[in-house]
Amino acid sequence: MSAKNLLDNIKKLREMTGVGFKDCKVALEETKGDLEKSVEFLRKKGIAKASKKMSRTASEGLVLVKSFDDKASIIEINSETDFVAKNNDFISFCKELSEINFLSKGNIEKLNNSKMKNNLLVKDNLVNLIAKIGEKITIRRTKFFDNNTGTNFFYVHSAIEKNIGKIISMVKIDGIIKGKNEDIGSKIAMHIAASNPLSIEKDGIDKTIIEKELEIIKAEITNSGKSQELADKISKGKIEKFLNDNSLLNQIWIMDPKKKVSDVLKENSLEKELKVLDFAKFKVGEGV
Repeated sequence: MSAKNLLDNIKKLREMTGVGFKDCKVALEETKGDLEKSVEFLRKKGIAKASKKMSRTASEGLVLVKSFDDKASIIEINSETDFVAKNNDFISFCKELSEINFLSKGNIEKLNNSKMKNNLLVKDNLVNLIAKIGEKITIRRTKFFDNNTGTNFFYVHSAIEKNIGKIISMVKIDGIIKGKNEDIGSKIAMHIAASNPLSIEKDGIDKTIIEKELEIIKAEITNSGKSQELADKISKGKIEKFLNDNSLLNQIWIMDPKKKVSDVLKENSLEKELKVLDFAKFKVGEGV
């Protein structure tokens, strides 16, 4: 088979199965260019079956955190159903991925191309697991916090096992004095899990989110029969409230409604002012 014919057949096979270039090439070489036999070859391998499932929605799954030497990583792995999220094979796969994710410093490409204990790459094991379980499984997102500055804290909501749950939040705080004000870090992480901030400060919120919110607010006020001038005036107050409600430092502290998060940080500052440097909250399926 000529190189051109091979490429043409690879394209056709990819369209038929949704399988990647490399696997299609191997299948065609194994079957001497026979498309039907190539499809059968891929199905027997479980690859075509897995790829076809990738069009489904995976909004269940698990979030896992790994922390060591004041470095921390977080990863979300999705499945289609909560039933699979409780499957032992799925949980074991997720646990090993969490370890690899920590070593990969949250780099998904590096993670996918890392070898697992069975000496296969993560991406190949993922395809095999999809074929075995029969559901779409995706490695959705990762985050890594180094130990160069600040101290890292995390909180697991309703943990199913140690460091595994449906919601995990992490925060990096500068100014922590070990043995003195460490407990505030875990409390801030818990607050983030409960209050879902979009950024640390108001000016950190994505402008497109603000513009969309402002558009909704103005439309709602105008539709209530108020004039455009009054709508503009009211919307300013509403958008300010939106910014406060969604920026961590301006949020009402979950443990005392008379305080803001910024007040709590000031109260717990000792030799150095406490500052939130970064945070993350992963909730299974959020935004899928």
